[in-house]
This record gives sequence, structure tokens and C-alpha cells, in this order.
Amino acid sequence: MTIKTALQRERKSFSRGKGNATGQHDVPWSVSAVMLEQHGGVLRCNSRSDSYFPDERSADQDDPEDPQNELRWHQGSSSSSSDDCSSGSNESSCSAGGCHTRRPRCQSVTVHPRYQQHHLHPRASPWSRIIQFQLVLVLSVVLVFSGINSAVNCDENVTTGVRGSGDGGELKKGLLAGILATANSSSSSSSSDDEAKLLSVNEIDEMLDGVRHFTHHWAVHIPEGDVHGLADRVAAEHGFINRGKIFHEHYHFEHSRLHKRSLSPSKPHQQRLESDRRVRWAKQQRARSRQKRDFRPLTKSYQLPIQLNDPKWPEMWYLNRGNGLDMNVIPAWKEGVTGKGVVVTILDDGLESDHPDLEHNYDPYASYDVNSSDNDPMPHYDLTDSNRHGTRCAGEVAATANNSKCAVGIAYGAKVGGVRMLDGDVTDIVEARSLGHNSQHIDIYSASWGPDDDGKTVDGPGELATRAFIEGVRNGRGGKGSIFIWASGNGGREHDNCNCDGYTNSIWTLSISSTSQEGQVPWFSEMCSSTLATTYSSGNTNEKQVITTDLHHTCTSSHTGTSASAPLAAGIAALVLEANRNLTWRDLQHIVVRTAKPGNLIDPNWSVNGVGRRVSHSFGYGLMDAAAMVRLARTWKTVPEQQVCEINARHLDKQIPPRTKVTLQLIVEHCMGVNYLEHVQAKITLTSQRRGDIKIFLTSPSGTRVTLLTPRSHDLSRSGFNQWPFMSVHTWGEAPHGTWQLEIHNEGRLLAQITQWDLIFYGTETPAQPNDPVRFGKPGYDSNFGGEMEHNALEFDSGVTSDQWRDMQQIGEGHSEVQRTSSNDVTTVSCARFDAASCIGLSLLVMFISQFYSDRQVSSIGSR
Repeated sequence: MTIKTALQRERKSFSRGKGNATGQHDVPWSVSAVMLEQHGGVLRCNSRSDSYFPDERSADQDDPEDPQNELRWHQGSSSSSSDDCSSGSNESSCSAGGCHTRRPRCQSVTVHPRYQQHHLHPRASPWSRIIQFQLVLVLSVVLVFSGINSAVNCDENVTTGVRGSGDGGELKKGLLAGILATANSSSSSSSSDDEAKLLSVNEIDEMLDGVRHFTHHWAVHIPEGDVHGLADRVAAEHGFINRGKIFHEHYHFEHSRLHKRSLSPSKPHQQRLESDRRVRWAKQQRARSRQKRDFRPLTKSYQLPIQLNDPKWPEMWYLNRGNGLDMNVIPAWKEGVTGKGVVVTILDDGLESDHPDLEHNYDPYASYDVNSSDNDPMPHYDLTDSNRHGTRCAGEVAATANNSKCAVGIAYGAKVGGVRMLDGDVTDIVEARSLGHNSQHIDIYSASWGPDDDGKTVDGPGELATRAFIEGVRNGRGGKGSIFIWASGNGGREHDNCNCDGYTNSIWTLSISSTSQEGQVPWFSEMCSSTLATTYSSGNTNEKQVITTDLHHTCTSSHTGTSASAPLAAGIAALVLEANRNLTWRDLQHIVVRTAKPGNLIDPNWSVNGVGRRVSHSFGYGLMDAAAMVRLARTWKTVPEQQVCEINARHLDKQIPPRTKVTLQLIVEHCMGVNYLEHVQAKITLTSQRRGDIKIFLTSPSGTRVTLLTPRSHDLSRSGFNQWPFMSVHTWGEAPHGTWQLEIHNEGRLLAQITQWDLIFYGTETPAQPNDPVRFGKPGYDSNFGGEMEHNALEFDSGVTSDQWRDMQQIGEGHSEVQRTSSNDVTTVSCARFDAASCIGLSLLVMFISQFYSDRQVSSIGSR
């Protein structure tokens, strides 16, 4: 609607209106003070597009529908007032002919006093207008925050508290904070303290990346805490209860009088612990988001080579199909290998220990309830059976065979326990206590959970959990090392990459992916270079799923996702450990790599690495083969000590413009302790305006090209990567010497920048087995680059040095909150995803603020 027609319409409505000369009418939106300015008694339009003004009107032509000439309309011409020409506007230039503008303006519009009296006053009383504004404001805020609570899952910063790097320290405001601050300053004077109360950017970033509320639990490091009950005394003096040891000299304190959930930390309790000279370190625990990696239904039945009386045995296609289409466990069973003497623990939401198909193999010494701090891992029952996950995983490992009940576990002679740790707040303490529970008794820990598989989270173990991993592989099982088997993740539909998951991306875990009944890549499966091997699980809706035990002493035919794959791998590992009790955690990984079968797995991207092994980003080295692993284990010799070598590239600030790539090279010639590779980590520090646009490749001297990171369409974070260790097993057995090439693609429209990258090589100096061929010289070494040193070499003798775990943990800054930017110098932008409620709320807020300014100006016009 043009201003002219709006004024005409209002004039007509006035001529038809009833009432005396003091009647009041609403001002139409189009003639509010947002578009009109008061200049010395004359209303003049702000510069607008041509659509506001009719082209055919002459400069001084009277409005034909305005016989009283109440309003006179002028298009810029020689009759324009000289004031307009002297305004200094960049849009106009003055000449002898008058003021000429690129966009027409209406000027010298005289407002008739009668129009001013009857049309520029609000109809309602001031009190009713105030009430109306308050209602709109409250409704808007409620809608905005309800939308944020339910749908803001992006990784952007939306609050104040961030100082821009180039703004002289001026505080920036996010979208929501800016709007609220504007509204507050319009209606009443707001104090600067209100901004200080808003969550800091790092806290928002942590919440959006899976870190949640503060709990009433603390991790406390007390040297010699066991001596004379020192830890108990410290806890009692400060009002805590000592819930026991997490691991060496680290204790779990609980404060019963604090809120179990709080958005802010308890500083007084933290300060009291820190001020105690007997306490070396203390940290209040925060809840973290951890998801079970199962999916949903499928069915049908099959034919079998051996007979068992378990009713679900005929349907267990992944164990009894034969012809290379199953896990090849039957030959191992026929040799009498059933997992006897091996203990497997399921880290999950509980275990129904009295299930008739599990009770015979249940091991109470391998069980604990970390959530409730007692020895009973029984799950909490609810209407939806949401805590069935652990019982299902346990049945895959050790359901009793030939007992006429339910199904058969792969290692039906093994003992199985459960650690209940997912049915409550999952903190760093909870994870560490679970990963380290009774590590001299338990052989294998199976975990089918991890950070959110949403395609935008970068998260991994915290400080305590990382230490638990290291303690486990160093000292567990009498020094042979605990075996941690992990589900690789179900984020395939969200284009997630399991190298952004610090659990599957760890050298200490055996990461297992899934394949469907037909050997296809399942729709939920994630691709990454840290996956070692594959087992069966579910696929499309017409394909079968996994059979196992379920809650309420029942059975299920619909266990799915990589949650079903990891326990199958744990069962196979139990068979292998029975065949050779001396295997270390690294021995098992070597055996998996040498025996996995790519044969019937369908992936167009299979490649051959530098030592001739086929490997895939979806399946690792292929389908695990139980019988082949058992046979190899019987003659296996313990691998030589692990050697570690880290090569640091020069510090660089290399920009990666949109739609381009950069290629960086690092020459390795001084890692003489590592001649046969196992794991390779590329530790990368990179900033990006949109983290999900980044794709990273690493090429070894032998020509093996590894995809370290694929684009993630949902990852809108500006956090980038801070020394994040992207891990690959694809160069297993190759030599590290020569030129490594890192290729970073920026596939978005925003700038990215890499500031640091290092390579960490894990392997052996001599061949893994005595009969392996010995390597002479430096295969893959390019002599053309021999004299160009672009690195400083840091070599370690063997294993993990005393404080090295701090450098190797998969978190930033040495804190338990994972992968944070190194400083607060981050410019904030609005969050990218709001639901319908928040969008409506934001729209109402904008309208409210605009209307508020409009009415204030209209009121000032009317008062004149």
C-alpha cells in the first residue's frame, strides 16, 4: 500500500466516521512514524523504492479526491525546498533545476490540523496500550524460549559475552540477546548486570555439543587417600560422602544437600575443596549426552547346519547361514571353543540378571550399578521398556545354549555382567568408573553407545574417562590390557562421520561397524577411517535383524543398529581369548586385521593399502571371522612393544577460501622406532565459519589415500577443531617414512583456516610376528625431499609415558568438556534452527518493538 492511498483511505474512513471532533482513530501501519519523520511541522517520506510513488503524477498536481487540499503531494522537482538539497544526503545532488534523486521522494506534505487531531492519536487509553504491549511481550518470550528448548540443536552462539577480535573489545550480541536487550531498553532502563547473568558463549557451546547441567558429584584427586582413611576424612570435613575410588588416588564425592541438577556450578564447595592442601585437584561433574545405538523392527526365519533346541536358533541367520554369509562361529564351537573362562561386561542401562537365558552365565563380579552406587545392575522398568538395551546386548554375547529358552550367545560358555551407567546423568566420573570397573577380573568391555549421532556433534571421553582407557590398556587383565569394543555409530542418515566421535576414534577401542543381511551398507551406518571391522546387524525393512534376550524374561527378533554389532564382536573376542589367554589388547586388533573378510560386503569404495590389504571406510578390513581368528590366536606370538612417534609441522596460518582446497606436506624420516604402522593420528587445529563444510584426506608415502573427514550438512558450528586427533587404521603394516600429504577441502561459501597439524604414528620397530618378512630401508621414502626438514621429531621409547595421556586425550585444553575453542575470541551469530514456536515468537517480538517505537513517535506528533 502506498502512503498516498493509505492517507486517502484514512481520510475516507474519517468522513464516514461518527463522533465529535475529538474522536480518536488508529493510525494505519503504513503511515506510522517508522516511515514518516517530523521536520518543522512538515511530514516528509524517508527514501523508499519507486513502488511507493505513482510515476505519472506531476510535481504540483492536486489530488482529485482531495477537494479540500488537506494533503498536497509533491514529487521531487524544482519546487523542492532548499532544506532537502542541503541535507547532505548521498542519494541526492543539487543543481539549478532543483534536487534530483535516484529514487523519487514525497516532500512538503502539509498535514491539515483536523487530520492531525483526529487521526494521529491512538484510540485506546495509555493503560490499555501498556497492558497490550506486555501481553504481546510475554507471549513472544514464551514462544521463543519454548522453541529454543525443543529445537535449537545447532552449535552457534546466541548470547552476549563474546568479544570480537577486531572490534576493540566491544561486546557483541547474538540474535536473541540483541532483541531482548532492545526490548528492555525501549520499555525501561535495563541494568548492565542483566547481561552479565546471561550464559557465556562457551557454556552455550557446551550445552549444544552434548554437555548439560552441573550435578552434585565431584571427582577429587587425593594423593595417598587410602592411607588411614584420608579420603573419607576429607569428604566428611567438607560435607561430602565418599562414594569410592574411580581409579588410583581419584575419588568420587557426592554432596547430598546440593541440587542434583543446576545450570551453574557450586563455587563455594569447589573453592573449599581446592583450598584443602590434601586435595590436589577437584572438579564438579556435568551431565553429558550419550545415546544407545540401536534401531527398530524386522523378522523371518532360516535353515541351519547344526541343531540346538533353543527356539530362536533357526532364525539366527547371522550365525547359521554358512557359505561365508555369517560370523563363522560354528567351526569354533565344533572345536569346543565357547568362551569358557572369559568375562565380558556390557556397559549400558542395566542387565536383567535373573533372565532365564542369562542367569546361568551371569557374573556378579563383572556387574555394578554406577547410577545408584550399588552392586545390583537390574534395569529400571518403565512403561516403554526404555532400559532394555543392556539386556539385549548381553544375550548376543552369552545367552545359554541348548536350554530350550530363547536364543544362543556367540560365546555361550563365557561369563557376562552388566554395568548400569546410562540410566541417569552420564558424567565423566560415571564413564571412568564404568570403564575401569574390576579391570583385573573383566576381560572385555562392550559399549553400544556414544555422543549424539546427529551429524553436528564433536565429542569424546573426558579427562577421567581418558585416564580410565589408558589405565585399562596398561594395567588391565594383569598388564595384557583391557579390551574395549565400541559400536561405530548410527548417524548415517544424518551424514555423520565416526571420526568426530572420540570413543570410536580412539586407538584404545576396537571400533565395529555394521552390515545388513545382504552385505549392504545399512542406512544408519557411519563411514570413517577408524573402523577396524564389521559384524552383521539390521538393514532395510525387508531384511532381518538380530535375535536376543529382552526384558521381562522374553526374547526379541528386532535388535538393531551398530548396538547389535558391537556385542557380536565382543562374543567373538571371547572365543579368541579362550583360544589364547595371553593375547594383549593390541594382539587382538592385529588378529582382526589379518583375518577379516571383505568378500561378500558390497562397497564400491574398497581400496588396497600399501601392504596389499583391502580396506573400506564403511566396513574397515571386512567381516569378522570367528573360526579364522581362533585358529590364528592359537599360534600367535605377542606383538613387540608399541612405539610412538609424533611429528609436528611448522605453525602455519593457511587460509582455505570457499570452494577451494589446500595441500600440505610433512616429511617423515626420523621416526626410526616405528617401521610397521598400526594406528595413525592426524592432530588438526582448524577454524571454520561452518565446520560441516570441511573435508579432509590424508595420503601416506605408500599412496594409501584415507578420508579423515566427510562433509556434515548439519554441522553449523564455528568451533572448528582444536587439536582433534583424526585416526586411521587404513595404513596398518605400512612404513611411515616419506612424504605425507594432508588435503583440506572447503566445500562451503565461508572462509576456513588451518593453523596446526601434527602426525602421531603408533606401531612397532620389528615385524608383528617372527615369520613376517623383515623390511629393509625406508619403503615409500621420497629421496627428492631428503634435505628439506619441515618438522621437529618427538620420539617416545614405548607405550604411554607418565604424563602423555594428557596430550593424547581427545579433548581440548586438558578439560573434561570436549573439543572447545582455545579462547573466547569468537564472534557470535544467530542460531540456525528454530522450530515453529520460536519463529512465531521472534516475529511477534520484532513487531512489538517496531510498534512500540511507532506509537511513541505518533504520540509525540499528536502532542504537537
